[in-house]
Amino acid sequence: MSTTEQLPTLISDLRDVLVGPLPEIGRRFSVLLTDLVPHTALVIFTRECTGRPRKVAGDPAVVDRVTIAELDRIRTDLAVGQIFRGQLAVAGREREVVAVLDRTDTVLVLLPRSTATRATALELTAALFGVVATGIQLQVRNASPAYLAESRAASSERARTVAEMTEVHAATLETILATLRSDDLDDTRARTAARETTSSALIRLRSAVDVHRELAEEAITTAFARMRGELRSLLKHRNVELELVEPPVEGRGLPGEVAHGARAVVRGAVLALADQHTLSRIRVEWSLDGSALLIDIRDDGRGEADVADLERQLRSRVETLGGTIDSESTTGWGSRISATIPLDVVAATPVDHTLSDLGPREIEVLEHLVAGRRNKAISERLGVSESTVKFHVAGVLKKLGVDSRGAAAAVGAEAGVKPAP
Repeated sequence: MSTTEQLPTLISDLRDVLVGPLPEIGRRFSVLLTDLVPHTALVIFTRECTGRPRKVAGDPAVVDRVTIAELDRIRTDLAVGQIFRGQLAVAGREREVVAVLDRTDTVLVLLPRSTATRATALELTAALFGVVATGIQLQVRNASPAYLAESRAASSERARTVAEMTEVHAATLETILATLRSDDLDDTRARTAARETTSSALIRLRSAVDVHRELAEEAITTAFARMRGELRSLLKHRNVELELVEPPVEGRGLPGEVAHGARAVVRGAVLALADQHTLSRIRVEWSLDGSALLIDIRDDGRGEADVADLERQLRSRVETLGGTIDSESTTGWGSRISATIPLDVVAATPVDHTLSDLGPREIEVLEHLVAGRRNKAISERLGVSESTVKFHVAGVLKKLGVDSRGAAAAVGAEAGVKPAP
């Protein structure tokens, strides 16, 4: 079948790649490309996704060993839109690869089974990857509760692993270095060479920690600046003044999931408040109290906004990150939304990890199960068929490890899932 004949099927199947848990999107995309570009391994690298910047599928000898440093080097060396074919360092040695850098700054690396892949197939792959990369970016920026839970769990595990490795290796290298610097040893030339090697290893270790920190965190000023740009774009056609109170320049960086979650909360609140007819100004302030990010959003309207409903919509994101949210509205005086999000990881319960496996639509279905609705009522509210609802309910039961709707609702309620209205 020619590439042109494959196109309708590929575009149809692309929808299945975009739907589902974000950590598995590499596997789903690999399946889509099986016939178009046969390959043994696939890696997607995005700096947007702080929890798991690599989405992988295929040969464990490659996908388990490819490093962030290798992928970042590929990203830096490629031009946007470039389709590279040739040898690159991947998983510790030079390999034949196909690499593409999308304009979202997301990289695709394929290890093809053959070097004879047609140029048209590679161009189509790059185009499909552009859609996938944009889908990843939108999922991250939307900061769904499922994404935030998965990202926080992944960030916590990676931070723990990096800290343990750093302690062990740094202590070993510093001990060796102290010994080599001793005047009691002979063979000056050998000692000098060993000292230089050890010093270089120590520098590389510290650089690796810096790369991890750069990937896992955003400076609060950077996170706030990104939010400023997003809000101005959202409000450019509305006659609303936006007052933004800058956060402190000094202070801790924000874990990536906190930065994404905070921006999503502010966007949702600002858009909802901006719909009031008597509104002229919205004020947004971020501050730090040392252990948490404090978000304060106020307007000068007449208190017409349904802040209770707005709080309910935003609550799942905030509570997934271990935070709290409050709202108030006073007739004639305006409305306020405030949230506190801890910077440190709160120990997750097993159910938190279970919910992180659910896709966005499955979370919606679970909210209706928590509300006690049957399939027909759910289908009417979601605008889908009953058979589609049945499919999603089955997926929810399987992923939660329960055998009834009531048990699923109980698990959801225990995890803080609010009943859908």
